[in-house]
Amino acid sequence: MIGRNTLRAVCTAALIALALPASGGAQAPEGTNTLNDRLTGAITPVHDPVIIREGQTYHVYNTIGRYIGEKTSTDLVHWVNAGPVFDTLPAWATKAVPGTEGIWAPDISYENGEYRLYYAVSTFGSNRSAVGLATSPTLDRSSANYHWTDHGLVVMSTEADDFNAIDPNFVKDAQGGQWLTLGSFWTGIKLFRLDPKTGKPASGTKPISLARRPVPAGAPDAIEAPFILPHGGWYYLLTSFDYCCKGVNSTYYTVISRSRSVTGPYLGKDGSKALEGGGSVLVRADLKEKGRFRGPGHPGAFTDTDGTTYLVYHAYDKQHEGAPTLRIAPLIWGADGWPVARY
Repeated sequence: MIGRNTLRAVCTAALIALALPASGGAQAPEGTNTLNDRLTGAITPVHDPVIIREGQTYHVYNTIGRYIGEKTSTDLVHWVNAGPVFDTLPAWATKAVPGTEGIWAPDISYENGEYRLYYAVSTFGSNRSAVGLATSPTLDRSSANYHWTDHGLVVMSTEADDFNAIDPNFVKDAQGGQWLTLGSFWTGIKLFRLDPKTGKPASGTKPISLARRPVPAGAPDAIEAPFILPHGGWYYLLTSFDYCCKGVNSTYYTVISRSRSVTGPYLGKDGSKALEGGGSVLVRADLKEKGRFRGPGHPGAFTDTDGTTYLVYHAYDKQHEGAPTLRIAPLIWGADGWPVARY
């Protein structure tokens, strides 16, 4: 399925029973009206969403079809399709990853007076993958300044590497350092230091390991889709465990860990180590009252001008033939510094 090249390689295998991390998040009380309950408009199909605000408009970028799609809203409730960001594959991508047919798993950020859109290209069942970068001075399609410029390859992985260069996320640390985290299956989640001038790693930059999912020998390392959220002097690492892209049979869920340093080590609420498969559950779909939307994962986060942090993710709607659907949950920060997703 889109953005999940490794999943396709193992989709015919039986799911492996893996221990769950300690619970660190909670759902809204049953019957409570949440933002998710009020979402309307073009909220499906959506995979791998990320969100940002420019002026009075919220923009969600997501994987849809072969290319990256965009949805917009002025109130976070009603969403409309804005159209694809690109309509062709960059020439560098088809050369770097022969056989690639799409652009997946976008990440959006604003840095140095421009919007950065990182994206992934890959092929079925392989970690011959790459992350690219495009920039635009504005997200407003009606503006004369609206134009995406592609800057080519950022990070690449091949069969000789122990990681998979998809699912990128940009983060800036408290000292102004710029980083890119990424990863899917293989040996898990990696972090690369970026050159602020280019938005790319300097030549020879080595990846730092942040999280992985140790499993029995020969089994897939079912962790992917990292997103780092700075808050209150901590860096919170969001990841997706288990399997997406199987409709209502998806077992995806969202896990959180944190560190005082962007480079780790990341620990769950119970002290479990992210590098040993630890962390705390933030969003899950095994509760009876949440049975409609399955496999909540591939999270992104955004803090609005009023200080509210929103978690965006996709889940599969049992009432609509398992359609991948946009979900948005405010994060409520507890006195202990850990968030609860009100979903």
